Amino acid sequence: MPSARAISTAVLLSTATLLASCLTACAPAAQDGDRRGDSGTATDEQAMSGFRGQSLDWKDCPAPAPVQGGGEAPGALPDGTRWQCGTLRAPLDWKNPSGDSIGIELIRARASGDPDDRIGSLLFNFGGPGGSGITTLPGLAPDYDKLRTRYDLVSFDPRGVGNSRGVRCLDAGLPDEEEVDETPDDGGDETNALVEFNRETAAACKKNSGDVLPYVGTTQAAQDMDLMRQVLGDEKLHYFGISYGTELGGVYAHLFPKNVGRAVLDGVVDPTHDMMQEALGQAAGFQLAFEHFATWCAEQGCALGSDAEAIVDATVALEEALDDTPLPASDGGELDGDELIDAISGSLYRQDYWPALRVALEAAADDDGDILQDLAEALGQHGAGGDTDSDSDSDDTDPDESNEDDAFRAITCDDSSDRYTVADVQSRLPDFLEASPLFGPGLAWSALSCDGWPVPGAARHPEVSAPGAPPVLLVGNTGDPATPYEGAARMAERLGKAVGVELTYEGEGHGAYDSGNTCVQNAVNAYLLNGKLPKSGTTCEAEPLPEGK
Repeated sequence: MPSARAISTAVLLSTATLLASCLTACAPAAQDGDRRGDSGTATDEQAMSGFRGQSLDWKDCPAPAPVQGGGEAPGALPDGTRWQCGTLRAPLDWKNPSGDSIGIELIRARASGDPDDRIGSLLFNFGGPGGSGITTLPGLAPDYDKLRTRYDLVSFDPRGVGNSRGVRCLDAGLPDEEEVDETPDDGGDETNALVEFNRETAAACKKNSGDVLPYVGTTQAAQDMDLMRQVLGDEKLHYFGISYGTELGGVYAHLFPKNVGRAVLDGVVDPTHDMMQEALGQAAGFQLAFEHFATWCAEQGCALGSDAEAIVDATVALEEALDDTPLPASDGGELDGDELIDAISGSLYRQDYWPALRVALEAAADDDGDILQDLAEALGQHGAGGDTDSDSDSDDTDPDESNEDDAFRAITCDDSSDRYTVADVQSRLPDFLEASPLFGPGLAWSALSCDGWPVPGAARHPEVSAPGAPPVLLVGNTGDPATPYEGAARMAERLGKAVGVELTYEGEGHGAYDSGNTCVQNAVNAYLLNGKLPKSGTTCEAEPLPEGK
């Protein structure tokens, strides 16, 4: 099921090898824990002076820790530049800087061009919330090679994510999330099981990470970014935010409008929406994207139907059938309706994935669910995510899994003050079903994910007004399923007059820059490298997929 706040397409790119097969048949975890500020009796200003004056101990990056998603150490870039990792110390509670501190893990690749032309550091957040920037940036570095001519490329694990005191909610006795029906339709036992799962998960998060849970919200992460700016030696923060990273960028601009440098927000979150409105907007966004896929599929002569409407209807019927009778898979498991939704929603993040989705759906319609199950596993709710780990020695956790899902929940629930009930969801279900019979129910029920959360949420929606900030380039994609196109205009309005400058990409997938569209990349590069903004309202058109692909 797509989540109420979706990750960037960036974290899905590591699955390219798996998709091809479908078509054919950083830094070690901080061990010192939290510590007091420079002195247990230091004043807040003394403590802040220490934080601002710290020097980062950059070292070659090791393999990412399991809590970050695992994998191999990032290899050197083609010009021989090696990835460096370091730990920034920041106040755990920004309202009490002289109290405990937290380590924020960073990664960078130094600029490749003439040192005299270097602008500074370009900080990336690729979305989520919950994705590890330590693992994501090296894989995407080729996309940003031109930007590295004038910037050090820098990313990080935000607080609560990966090696930055990763939140963990695993606990012995909790049912696996896959065992819980994410779209209960009986109003009884299935609904009660989902409610109990969310409450037990919240209790486990408090038990295992209660000391950090109150301090993982977006406002605190934005304050961390301004500390990064100072420690990295930059007068202004130059920033590239994607998906949730656009919300983080907007909050930063609100808090520090005079410190904003050249900033790009791509795949823009709608800052006017509360959690339920955001989920409803996503239901419509994923439905629109799937209809675009269905139109393309019909043009290719796929076996699902003769036109887009028939293909959508056939897929809805397939999802309902799999809910009643899952397909057995060759590995001994089963393919159910929730996995079908995971596979479809993940495949809509990039148009490049459409051919694999076509093959998988055709096979499932012919009672072969293996390819669709592979897609669900690779591209489901949080892409490369899993459950959690941290620096605790508790026997109740699995140290071999990423904490992306738990960080997603923790940051979302810390940010949002909405706490919905079963009655709230049931009252809105007709709206969600009207928006999308395929994606609507799962997104509606996802609104219960903060039920029982032990930390009060900050607000119904983020504050991003930034009077006095320099221009911020907002890139909206008309076919974006996860952050629908309308969000860019609303972000521009909320940022304030003369701050938000809109660039439209008439394309598919989540975000625009990583689609490879030359027009979008040229416009973004011109701004970040030379300070040249496109005229507000400029439109870039996508090229269609090649015939037969």
